[in-house]
Amino acid sequence: MPEGPSILLMKENLQPFAGNPVTEASGNAKFDKEPLTGQTLKEIRTFGKQTYLVFDTMAVRIHLLMFGSYSIDEQTKPDKSLQLSLHFKTGSLYFYTCSVKAVDLEYLSTIDWEADIMSDAWNPEKAEKKLKSKPEMMVCDALMNQDIFSGVGNIIKNEVLFRIGIQPESLVGNLPPGKRKELIAEARNYSFDFLKWKRELTLKQHWLVHTKTICPICGQKLVKKQTGLGKRRSFYCEKDQKLY
Repeated sequence: MPEGPSILLMKENLQPFAGNPVTEASGNAKFDKEPLTGQTLKEIRTFGKQTYLVFDTMAVRIHLLMFGSYSIDEQTKPDKSLQLSLHFKTGSLYFYTCSVKAVDLEYLSTIDWEADIMSDAWNPEKAEKKLKSKPEMMVCDALMNQDIFSGVGNIIKNEVLFRIGIQPESLVGNLPPGKRKELIAEARNYSFDFLKWKRELTLKQHWLVHTKTICPICGQKLVKKQTGLGKRRSFYCEKDQKLY
């Protein structure tokens, strides 16, 4: 599943279409696409792993899920995979194997934009308050909780917890205040490192523990385990990451 930094890159790639009217809309997404024709793509907004295409009277929410993708100007996948195509005088956008839903413009005002780990509106104090309200939650689940850290995915989770020396099954309520703040700060720091490396096409070269087998600090074999309520893959070192 693409994480927040990758969605931000997608937004940058789609940006040239902003300000242009739709000439045709189609696809398998289960909503009436006819009203989109003639409407101007006024803005592209991202919230974590979600992208909002904002038009004159409505918005379209796109979530790439686990295997979604998109292409520009050329349809690269079969019609059965095509959830939405938008055509403009300047080119076309295609979205495949993803969740595409129409939402009212009013819906955008209900989103907690301050929870977006990549946003200028990111509010670490609010994130800390949310963490404090969930003392029994494992930190691996907390980082993946999109209401707290919108945009954080499994790669960011594993790498952040290794950077700050915390085992994924640690409980939020057991973290010392300093470690809790470090968790919040590093989630954002690593997300921007992720973005930089993704732009440079070197992301995987910088992974320290995600999908790895040996700890880069002590040389001990890493633990690979499904952790938390989400049962997502965690890679961690029992020696260099502390269980709180």
